[in-house]
Amino acid sequence: MSYGPNRTVMSRRVADYVHRIARGARPSELPIERPTIYELVTNLRTAKVLGLEFSQAMLLRADEVIE
Repeated sequence: MSYGPNRTVMSRRVADYVHRIARGARPSELPIERPTIYELVTNLRTAKVLGLEFSQAMLLRADEVIE
């Protein structure tokens, strides 16, 4: 199981910062941003190997379930 910021969105934000710096912006003047989108990913294959089981409610809450 993993709960954290959405990697795709974070990659886009990093690319935006790189773009701004490449165009001459000073890094010290760029705002600090925190992630706003988090996702829950459950890996059932690994859970099975470890002998873990997740409730149906937990699986329904997950943004992505790897089988």
